[in-house]
Amino acid sequence: MTDLFWLSDAQMARLELYFPKSHGKPRVDDRRVLSGIIFINRNGLRWRDAPSEYGPHKTLYNRWKRWSDKGVFARIMAGLAAEHGEETTVMIDATHLKAHRTASSLGVKKGGRGRLIGRTKGGMNTKLHAICDSRGRPIDLFPTAGPVSDYIGARALISRLPNVKWLLGDRGYDADWFREALQDKKIRPCIPGRKRKTPVRYDKPRYKRRNRIAIMFGRLKDWRRVATRYDRCPKTFFSAIALAATVIFWL
Repeated sequence: MTDLFWLSDAQMARLELYFPKSHGKPRVDDRRVLSGIIFINRNGLRWRDAPSEYGPHKTLYNRWKRWSDKGVFARIMAGLAAEHGEETTVMIDATHLKAHRTASSLGVKKGGRGRLIGRTKGGMNTKLHAICDSRGRPIDLFPTAGPVSDYIGARALISRLPNVKWLLGDRGYDADWFREALQDKKIRPCIPGRKRKTPVRYDKPRYKRRNRIAIMFGRLKDWRRVATRYDRCPKTFFSAIALAATVIFWL
C-alpha cells in the first residue's frame, strides 16, 4: 500500500525525547507502532482494521492504551508546543466534539471523575478549549463536558498564558474578571463586548486574525477519532487530540 503513514527520521528524533524508558524486554519497533497508531486515529478505524504493515493490532492498541494512561502523548504535545516562541499574540476559543454512542452510552463508574461528556443542543458532546499562537498552532488544550461555559475554560487556561502583548477572543469571553486578569498579566484584550451601557472598544483589524484558531480546530477535526469521540476514557480521548495536534502542527 502506498497511502500508509510513516514517521520520518527527523520526526522520530523529536519524539524520542519524550518516550518512556523501556524496562526489561525491549519495545517493538517504535516507528512502526507509532505510525500505525497515527494512521488509526487519523482515519477513525477500529484497531482490528489496522493494515498488516503496522504489525499486530493488539500491539498497536496496547501501546496506545498504556501510553495514554501514562499521559505520554499529552506530554509530547506540551513539550513541543513549549518551543512556540510567541511574543506578540495568542488566541482563545472552544469547539464541540461529537460523542459517539459507544463513548456516552454507559453510566459513569462509581467513584469516577466522569467522562467529560454532556448534552447540548447538538447532542452529546465534549468541549475543547484552546490557546493558540499567532500562526494558529495550539499551545494549550483543555477538555470539558459539552455544556461547560467558555468562562470555565478561560479560568483553567489563563494561568498558563505565555508572556505576550495581545489576546484575541470572541464576545463569549467578555467578562470583567477576565479582562482584569489579562491586565494583571499585562496582556491587552482584543475582545468584542456584549450588550453594555458603555460599548467596548477593540481593534477590529487585529480581531480579524482570530480566524486562525477556527482553522486550527478544523484541521484537528480532519482526524476522524477527534471529530467523533469513540473513547469512553477522557484521558484516552485527550491523547487522540494531543497526538493530532502534535503531528499536524509541531512535527
